[in-house]
Amino acid sequence: MDNSRGKILWVDDEIDHLKPHILFLEDKGFNIATASNGADAVTLIKENNFQLILMDQFMPGQDGIQTIQQFSELRPNLPVIMITKSEEEWLMDEAISQKISQFLIKPVSPSQIFMACKQVLENYKIREEKITSGYLKEFQEIEEFIHRDLNADDWWNIYKRLSKWQMDFDEHKDIGLGNILMEQIHTCNREFVKFFQSNYSQWINNSERPNLSVDVVPKFVKPKLEKDSKVCLIVIDALRHDQFLSILPELGQYFNIDIDYQMSLLPSATPFSRNAIFSGLFPDELCSKYPQQLELMKSDASSLNKYESLFIEDQLKRIGLGSKKIIYKKINIADQGDRLLRNISDYKQTSLLSIVVNFVDMLAHKRAESDVLKEIVPDEAGYRMAVRTWFENSWLYRMIRELRENDFTIIITSDHGTVRVQRGVLVGADRDTSSGVRYKYGRNLNSKEKNALIIRKPSDYRLPELVHQTNYLIAKDDVFFLYPNQQHRFEGKLKESFQHGGISMEEIMVPVVTMKGN
Repeated sequence: MDNSRGKILWVDDEIDHLKPHILFLEDKGFNIATASNGADAVTLIKENNFQLILMDQFMPGQDGIQTIQQFSELRPNLPVIMITKSEEEWLMDEAISQKISQFLIKPVSPSQIFMACKQVLENYKIREEKITSGYLKEFQEIEEFIHRDLNADDWWNIYKRLSKWQMDFDEHKDIGLGNILMEQIHTCNREFVKFFQSNYSQWINNSERPNLSVDVVPKFVKPKLEKDSKVCLIVIDALRHDQFLSILPELGQYFNIDIDYQMSLLPSATPFSRNAIFSGLFPDELCSKYPQQLELMKSDASSLNKYESLFIEDQLKRIGLGSKKIIYKKINIADQGDRLLRNISDYKQTSLLSIVVNFVDMLAHKRAESDVLKEIVPDEAGYRMAVRTWFENSWLYRMIRELRENDFTIIITSDHGTVRVQRGVLVGADRDTSSGVRYKYGRNLNSKEKNALIIRKPSDYRLPELVHQTNYLIAKDDVFFLYPNQQHRFEGKLKESFQHGGISMEEIMVPVVTMKGN
């Protein structure tokens, strides 16, 4: 069994002069083979399983870049460190184009080469060890912290830390701590539900509160418009914070990014929270001001967000920005997005370009109906990967970069997130009750208080009275609602699906991301 730290091939026409460096690396535990020209190097690479190549550029016969091009067809992922006397920029460009791991300028000390080899060969292992020890340390800190007297900012910081660990574990799937992290998220959610339930009714009746759905435009959009900045407000329906983190590296290449948060209204569902973003009104105010919206909600219509364009126009008038030019677009399918991208030059002088993007929400809903999508998106990590893959190849990513060139400030947020539900609980309801899985409204609704927030008086929660004596049920933790006569039909179908409308960190706390071209 080979217990060396790695098998390295060093290619240099002056390899005999590098004996002290080779001995130093061997003393550190590396297994070193040598070649004095490119042709011999390619032969050795064909015959041996090297983990790293140290390559000189200027050698008799084929040079270093030519050698790399030749063996990269055999071993495309074999890392290379180029060690050469040349400081020419063209060579650095060539090295970068060949995906060279590092570029060192001679003369180099043995310790410099050792550190470069260590970074290339052991980076993943070292990060894995540090992630493991870091999470185990933070696990205990979070367990103790959640039982203190926390405010909304404290909970946002906890959720950010947990999301960051999810991202780290996505990159290091062999750590084996994923189940522990998920259990800690469940533990935190149980405490978060208590916190949120005890504070929410005060927040919605008090200006001193964390940012809620109704505050997105006044707090984040209005200050930019008042300075005559052009703003693109993008509401990605059902985008969770961890899913945003999965696309952050792409955006970070082009933008300076500030990440804040807002909390979804209850129920954490599109008819309530997204309408609140565009109208700036709580649901009871909205239904009072717009009777047509009340009628839609009474009928539990398939589309409860028909009037968002009207809502955002009226909101800007109320806050003194009625003169601003507004464009509103809702994108349900890729063709609509492609059309918007093709015509984006028409909106370059728009003060506020508001765009709703439904892909992430549609993915959650379609996944519940498709065995193929369940294979592609088996869990939260799969959902993050699917969102990242979609975004990297989407019209939206291209449009955001084009708006950057036209000096827009981009604000990305969501109306709510989603949670993967695990436990079906029975509810009592009449036949006119709404159809939600994580929230319901109607008459005579009943559930156990440990499973749901039961709202008997809607006005206490700024919710509309949709029928006489309207009740609301809002699911807690990872619960989903079932009717007794449909339990066996739907329980297996809904379990493990991504749903929204209830109270959990993932559903309630969503990012508000402000981006300006760097």
